[in-house]
Amino acid sequence: MFLTDAEVADLTGYQKPSSQIKWLAAEKYGYAIGGDGRPKVLRDVVLSRLGGVHTRKGPQLRLA
Repeated sequence: MFLTDAEVADLTGYQKPSSQIKWLAAEKYGYAIGGDGRPKVLRDVVLSRLGGVHTRKGPQLRLA
């Protein structure tokens, strides 16, 4: 569901949560701030931005 702390650091190039948040906002990635003050980024958001393949399992919304 969410990227790990290490994956967020790898994506942003920063270790400090405040720097990660600035980078995510500048690059227009959606995120939420967790109770621990660290940014939470949905894995699907990153995959779609980088052109990856989604591996979502479960019900899919189909519009007729």
